[in-house]
Amino acid sequence: MSPASVPMVPASTDLELFEGAARLWPRAFEPAEATQLFDELRRDVQWQQEEIVIFGQRRQVPRLVAWHGDAGASYVYSGTDHRPEPWTPVLARIRDQVQALTGAPFNAVLLNLYRDGRDGMGWHADDEPELGRDPVIASLSLGATRRFCLRHRRRKDLKLDLPLPHGSVLCMSGETQHHWLHAVPKTRLPVGDITLAKECADAGFHSQRPRDRRRARALGEPLECRPDERYVAGPGRR
Repeated sequence: MSPASVPMVPASTDLELFEGAARLWPRAFEPAEATQLFDELRRDVQWQQEEIVIFGQRRQVPRLVAWHGDAGASYVYSGTDHRPEPWTPVLARIRDQVQALTGAPFNAVLLNLYRDGRDGMGWHADDEPELGRDPVIASLSLGATRRFCLRHRRRKDLKLDLPLPHGSVLCMSGETQHHWLHAVPKTRLPVGDITLAKECADAGFHSQRPRDRRRARALGEPLECRPDERYVAGPGRR
């Protein structure tokens, strides 16, 4: 195979988590391809506004969501059994590329559309029993850059604040879900105009079938994420 025909492997960074494993590909998808994927997903996915019952009152979840995957990859959320929509051609293409990148198989994807800084995701871990002992969770971020926060469950000094840029992939594996929590915080800072190009979407690929999600996670409660340690992703770093 000639050098010109050798496929380029995107640069990645090992986050070197204590009691965990995570790797970030800041430029897993080239900007033009990432923009095309964002436009297709924003236009073609049947986004849903979910509600959750808290103390007898219905509240809207602060983001739009969609669930796609293999037949039978359903999950119970806020007392409702969610059946997956089939893989669309674009989601299947993304899944195959993320599988090739991470070396892990995935059977479902949860899509979240953050329309502006008022949308977010509260502190949580993807530790449902159906995900297995050490689940592999890969997230593709498209659109505006949003902060992704990590904090250790016991070691208060261990925190990370990651900007996830357009076209990046973050993969968490090993014991991460046992020892770390993660969140996408709401922000008062402008993240761009509320237009198609400035919205932020992420696709979280799961290797097994999840059960219910926690209420705090669903509502994206106010977050304080001022880390003592900070990692700033940049293309080409290893």
